[in-house]
Amino acid sequence: VRAVFFDLDNTLIDTAGASRKGMLEVIKLLQSKYHYKEEAETICDKVQVKLSKECFHPSSTCITDLRTLHWEEAIQETKGGAANRKLAEECYFLWKSTRLQHMILAEDVKAMLTELRKEVRLLLLTNGDQQTQREKIEACACQSYFDAIVVGGEQKEEKPAPSIFYYCCNLLGVQPGDCVMVGDTLETDIQGGLNAGLKATVWINKNGIMPLKSSPMPHYIVSSVLELPALLQSIDCTVSMSA
Repeated sequence: VRAVFFDLDNTLIDTAGASRKGMLEVIKLLQSKYHYKEEAETICDKVQVKLSKECFHPSSTCITDLRTLHWEEAIQETKGGAANRKLAEECYFLWKSTRLQHMILAEDVKAMLTELRKEVRLLLLTNGDQQTQREKIEACACQSYFDAIVVGGEQKEEKPAPSIFYYCCNLLGVQPGDCVMVGDTLETDIQGGLNAGLKATVWINKNGIMPLKSSPMPHYIVSSVLELPALLQSIDCTVSMSA
C-alpha cells in the first residue's frame, strides 16, 4: 500500500453527532425565545429528513439558500401561516455554527494519521458542496495531516465515479492498485473504490449494521478508523506472502 484515501464525514469526524448538537441548540432557541413546545422538535425532525434527501446543484442555487429553505418549509409545514424567512435564517445559522464547532479531529485520530503518513501518502476525498465541505475541513483543521485534499463538488464527477479516484492517484503519483479507500458509505466510498480498481476498500461500520444484499461488498469491515494501521499491515503481509 502506497496511499490511503479517507472519506471525511462520519469516518474521520462525527458529522452526524455534530448535526444533532446543532439541532438541540435550535430546539432550545425555538422553545425559549419563540415559545414553541413540541413543534420545535417536529421542525428539526422535518429538516433532518430534508437534509437526508437533499439534491444540490451548484449551478442553479447556493447551499445557504437551499438549506435556509429547508428550515422555512419545515416551520411553515409545522406551524402553518405565512413563510418566515427571518426565523428560518436564524435557525439555519445557529444549526450550522453549532455543527461546525463540534466538528473536531479526535486526538487519537490525529495521532493515527501522523503515524500513517510516515509510511504512506494520505489523501482526503470527500463528496459534497464545495463551500460546505471546505468549511468542515477548516473547522476540524485537518489540512496538515494530508498530502492532498479533493472535494467532489469541485470536480466534474464525485464518488463513486472512477474519474475522481484516478484524479487522486495522479495527484499523489501512485497507481490505483497501490491505494486503499476508507469510508463509511457503501454506495460512494466502497463502490467508488471498487469501480476504480483500488487495492482494497475498508468500510467503517460503527453501528454494526447489516448491509443490504444488493450493496457493494467491501474488502474489509472495521468498527473504527483506528483499526486501520493494523489492517494495513496485514494487507501488506498478505500481498508479500502471495508475491
